[in-house]
Amino acid sequence: MITTHVFIAVSLDGFIARQDGDIRWLLQRDDPGEDHGYDDFIIDKEVIVMGRGSYEKVMTFDTWPYDLPVLVLSKQLAGTPVPDALKDKVQFIDSAPGETIARLAEQNIQRVYLDGGQVVQSFLREGLITDMVITTVPVLIGSGKPLFGTLSRDIDLTLLSSRSFPSGLVQSTYHVNANKPALTAS
Repeated sequence: MITTHVFIAVSLDGFIARQDGDIRWLLQRDDPGEDHGYDDFIIDKEVIVMGRGSYEKVMTFDTWPYDLPVLVLSKQLAGTPVPDALKDKVQFIDSAPGETIARLAEQNIQRVYLDGGQVVQSFLREGLITDMVITTVPVLIGSGKPLFGTLSRDIDLTLLSSRSFPSGLVQSTYHVNANKPALTAS
């Protein structure tokens, strides 16, 4: 059975990036001496699924940060060539969350890291997220790209843990209760 896991940072007002994709507000809080648990989180994952926006943001970094295979879900990029430097690392596909999970199951993948607002939202709407590690950065940016979009129903979560860091970041881990009946949003 495949499990899907989110590890993401958000501003206190719920945004993962400014509208133009800028994340400087997040990087300003990055303390290299502070372990936020990413290495422990990623160690047992087999593949990363991200959206085009996340992929394009990562492409602005000095080096490609992932050792795992990356599937980029994108209608625009599907069918286009992957940059030569990423040929064995990245694949562009146009598939819905359920199709993506089925495809990964055929490859005997069991643990998937989901990254990016649109990907998180679409997998959450389809009940395909197991748990989420959300790190809240103590900054209000006013507007931007939200982590969570509109939902047709309530999604019940169970808080597994919460911790704070000297930098002011607060990290909470939630289990997504897919088996509990969802309440209808009013």
